[in-house]
Amino acid sequence: MTTSQTPAAPQAQPPGSPRQVARVVKRFLLVLLIGTVLVVFGAFAYLKWLEGRIDRIPVEELVSLEPTVPSIPRTFLIVGTDSRENVPDEFEDFFGDFGGSRTDVIMLVHFVPGGGAQLLSIPRDLKTNIPGWETNRINAAYARGGPDLLVQTIKQELGISINHYIEIGFGGFAQLVDAIGGVTLDFDYPTRDLKSGLDVGAGLQHLDAEMALAYVRSRFYQEFRDGEWTSVGGADISRTRRQQRLLLALFDHVTSRAGVFDLPGFVATLTDQITADEGLTAGVLLELGRDAMALRSGQLETATLPVRASNEERAYVVPIEPNAAVLLDAFRNGRSYPES
Repeated sequence: MTTSQTPAAPQAQPPGSPRQVARVVKRFLLVLLIGTVLVVFGAFAYLKWLEGRIDRIPVEELVSLEPTVPSIPRTFLIVGTDSRENVPDEFEDFFGDFGGSRTDVIMLVHFVPGGGAQLLSIPRDLKTNIPGWETNRINAAYARGGPDLLVQTIKQELGISINHYIEIGFGGFAQLVDAIGGVTLDFDYPTRDLKSGLDVGAGLQHLDAEMALAYVRSRFYQEFRDGEWTSVGGADISRTRRQQRLLLALFDHVTSRAGVFDLPGFVATLTDQITADEGLTAGVLLELGRDAMALRSGQLETATLPVRASNEERAYVVPIEPNAAVLLDAFRNGRSYPES
């Protein structure tokens, strides 16, 4: 009589054995791979959603933009208009009641390959020859022929190739400041502008959206010095410096650790409030975001085209040479700005 033998149970692998470690590693890599795929596709879907929120200017209406060249910085023309659309109803009545829009801010921005970024402000009263039109202030190009004629004029007058166009109005700017809960600036004196509604004390002041807009719009800027209100910095150059200062404060906040929680709302508001060329795709947005988050304000150079009054009947400004030519050459080639 034969007796059947029960098969021996497989021996459990001792903890930390090579086979058990291999199984754990495989599971980890699988989870990591799946997580990576989800993050990539989730990020891409989010970018596509953001891209879809942007108002677009048709390609045929912006034919003067240049294609991007890898070895040359991608240059953005950023235009701030005085459009009253989207200005919150609760703001005080310091904005007037004007239809349409005119260029109030003209800036060129690019990220330099290898690190750093440069911003160049163009005074809106710059005397220029507008292609197909008369000699006029540079902001008249927008009024005569919209974004494309402004791009043409800048290319002709300043010799700068432009790859992308971004436009935002008063209301859109206010919404951006509101998205991060305001910005903080330091003032040497109590400051006001009875026309724009600016009214702040001395020292560190937290500006809400309305007061930040009053600050960058100010043309009748006054400081309380020695017991009386004194007009200072009323010219366009001082105004562009204030605009740059506030933009740097915005930039510092959204790229800081404290601002990381405000970033999603800021980006969503930005894409909802701008008008841009059709080439500003999800890929370009991703590249911009990556470059911006790698920077700090110390790596963002700012400058304004040096100009002087032209002493003509019309209130033009004209470039100061050779300073303007040197500055423009530095911007075109992504070199550090000369010391002023």
